[in-house]
Amino acid sequence: MKSKTILFGLAILLMAQCTTKVEEQEKPPLAAVDPVEEVYFGKTVSDPYRYMENLEDPAVQEWIKSQADYSRSVLNSIPGRQRLIDNMRDFDSRISSNISYLRITDDNRYFYLKTTPADETGKLFYRDGYGGQESFLFDPTTFDTDTTQKYVISGLSPSNDGNKIAFEIAKGGSESSTLLIMDVEKKELFPEQIDRCWFASASWLPDDKSFLFNRLQSADVHDENREKDSKTYLHTLGTDPASDRDVFSRAAYPELGIKPEDFPVAIYDKDSRHLFGYAYTVDNRLRVFYAPAGEINKDKINWKQLFKQEDEVYNFSATKKHLYIYTPKGAPNFKVLKTTLANPDLSTAEVVVAEDPNAILTDFKLTQEGLFYTLSKNGVQSKLYYQPYTAKKATELELPFAAGSVYLRTRGFKFDDVWVVIAGWVSDYQRYRYTTAKNEFKLENLSDVAEYPEFTDLMAEEVMVKSHDGVMVPFSMIHRKGVKRDGNNPVLIFGYGAYGSSMNPFFWPDLLLWVNEGGILAIAHVRGGGELGDQWHKAGFKTTKPNTWKDLIACSEYLISEKYTSPKKIAIYSASAGGILVGRAMTERPDLFAAVIPGVGCMNTLRGENSPNGPVNIPEFGTSKDSVECMALIEMDSYLHLEDGVKYPATLVTAGMNDPRVIAWQPAKFAARLQAANASDRPVLFWADYEAGHGIGNTKSKRFESLSDVLSFALWQTGNPDFQVN
Repeated sequence: MKSKTILFGLAILLMAQCTTKVEEQEKPPLAAVDPVEEVYFGKTVSDPYRYMENLEDPAVQEWIKSQADYSRSVLNSIPGRQRLIDNMRDFDSRISSNISYLRITDDNRYFYLKTTPADETGKLFYRDGYGGQESFLFDPTTFDTDTTQKYVISGLSPSNDGNKIAFEIAKGGSESSTLLIMDVEKKELFPEQIDRCWFASASWLPDDKSFLFNRLQSADVHDENREKDSKTYLHTLGTDPASDRDVFSRAAYPELGIKPEDFPVAIYDKDSRHLFGYAYTVDNRLRVFYAPAGEINKDKINWKQLFKQEDEVYNFSATKKHLYIYTPKGAPNFKVLKTTLANPDLSTAEVVVAEDPNAILTDFKLTQEGLFYTLSKNGVQSKLYYQPYTAKKATELELPFAAGSVYLRTRGFKFDDVWVVIAGWVSDYQRYRYTTAKNEFKLENLSDVAEYPEFTDLMAEEVMVKSHDGVMVPFSMIHRKGVKRDGNNPVLIFGYGAYGSSMNPFFWPDLLLWVNEGGILAIAHVRGGGELGDQWHKAGFKTTKPNTWKDLIACSEYLISEKYTSPKKIAIYSASAGGILVGRAMTERPDLFAAVIPGVGCMNTLRGENSPNGPVNIPEFGTSKDSVECMALIEMDSYLHLEDGVKYPATLVTAGMNDPRVIAWQPAKFAARLQAANASDRPVLFWADYEAGHGIGNTKSKRFESLSDVLSFALWQTGNPDFQVN
C-alpha cells in the first residue's frame, strides 16, 4: 500500500506540521472595497471588487495568498480529513493498474495511459491487440528536470498505421499543452515540440508523416486574448513548427464567417477520406465545413459548408458514401438521419432511428454490420439496441447487468468490433466486447476491477421531485439499505445543469466515502442538463436559467419533507458552470443549507465574457451586449446577489490559479463579497490552489486532496462528530 511508503509518510508529516500551525494562523482581513458602477440597459450594477480582475495587482495577489494559507490551515485541521485520504489511497492500492485515454488503430494497436498505485499520473504504453505484450513509451514525470513541476499527459493521437503517436503534455493542471511526437518502434521523440496547444489533439493525414492541430495565441491561461483567433495548422514531421501552414482559421478563410471566439478545428476522417472543419463553441449545434482529402495539398482549401447551426446537427459519423446524423430537430428526444456524402440534404434524409417518446437517444456508433445505439430514461436507466443496415427495426440487447450508463466504442464502419462499457451508481465499470453472430458479451476489462466490501449494502433510489413550476425533476439518492427517515441524515447533493450534459450514473468509490461516513449522496438532475433531452437543456439556459437552481431547491425541500434530513444537515456541491447552480441556490435560500461548496465556479457571470474562456461560452449563458441576455446574466450571477447582513451557510470557495476555463478572479470576487456580507458565524473559506487548474489534469494526490477538502468540510458543517474542529 502506498500509504506505507516513505513518500506518503513525508506527506503526512507535512500535513501534521500545517495542522499544528492552525491556531497560530490569523484569520486574514476582509478585502478592500473599491466599487465600480456601470449601467446595463438602464440597470445600475455596483461591482465592489472589480479591481480583483487584475490578478497581477500585488494587493490582489497578497489577499489571495493570505486567504489560501489560512484556508489550507483550517482544512488541514479537520480531524477526519486525513482518514478520507487514507481511504482513497487504500482504494487506489486495490487496483494494480488503471487504463485511460484508450486509442485503438485500424491494425488493432492499443495506445493508452496506465496508472499504478505507485504512479501520480498515467504513463504511456502500447500493445498489439487486447492480449498483446505491453510496451512502455513515455513517463511524463521525466519531461522536466525540475521535479517540482507536475506534468500529465492530456491527449493521445496515434498515426493511422500505429507507428507514431502524438501526445499532449501539460503542467500544473493548466491544460496549456505542448505537443510531442514519438516514433513508436524506436521509442524516440521527434525533435520538434509544439506549444500553445489545447482543445483538440493531432489529426493524422493518410501519409502518416503529417497531421493537423489547433494552436492558441498564448500559453498564458490569464491572457484575455489567449483563445481568440486560434488556428488549425498542417505540420510535417521533422520540420520547424514556425513554418507550419494555416489551413483553417478566420484569418486564412474570412469568407467562412468564423468568429474570433470560435475554435476552428480541422480533422482528417479516414472513413470518408474527407477533411472536416469545425467552428466550435459550447453550442451543441455544429457548424461544419468539408472538403476532399486531396485539397490539403493545395495552397488554399476549397472549404464548403456541410452543416449550419440552424440544421441542429449535434453529432455525425461518415462512411465512404453516407452521413449518419444525430439531431433533435423536430425530435427533442433525438433521432438519427442518413443522407449521402456527395449531396447531403437534411430535408430528404432517411430516418434510421426514430425518436422514442419515452426515452432519450444518447449515442450511436457504426460497425461493419450495422448501427448500435443507446436509450436512456431520466438519465439513469440505459438500454442498448442493435440495428443491421438491412433492417428497419432494432433489437434490444440484454446487457450483462442492469445499467445506469452505457458507453459504446467501435473502430468504425469497416470493422465489426464493438465494445460496451456499463456502470451504475453502485456498480463498477465493466468493459465487454459484443459479438453479433453469437449475441454474446465477453468481458474485456483493461483496468482492474476491485472489490469494495464497504459498499455491499448500498442502494440507489430514483424518484421524481416536483419543482417550483410543477415540472418533475429526476433525483437520485445513494444510501445504505434501511436508511432511517428521522431527519438526521447528512446529505451531500451534487448537480451541474449546463451545456445539455447529463449526470449519468457513475461509480466513484472515493465519493461514496460520504455514504460510508453515514450520509446520503444525492444527484439532482436539474434543468440545463440533458437527462430529459434537448428541451431539458433549453429549459435551463440563458433566460430560463433560474429553473436550474430552483430545481435544486425543490430537491432539497423534498429531502426535508420526506424526513430524510433537515436544513442543518444538507451540503450542496458543484464545480465550474455548476457554481451558478449552488451559488444561486444559496443566495436565494440561505436558510436551506448547512454548507455550500462551489469548486472553481462561475460565480460572476455578468463579467464572464471578459475572461479568456468567456466569449466561447456566450451561446450557453448569453452576452452582456444584448439587453435580454444581459438581464439573464445578472439574474444568474451569484456574486451580485449576495446581500449584506444575511446569515449565509458555511462556504468553501475554491479556485485554480492555473485554470484556463474559469479564471481565478471569479471565485475570488465571490469569496471576498461573501465574507463581507455574511452575518452568520459560519466559516467562509477561499482556497486558491497554485498547483492546479480546473481539476482536469490533476495528479492523483491532488485529486485525493481536493475531494477530501470537499467531503471533510461538508462532514464538519453537517455535524459528523469525527470531523469537528476544536
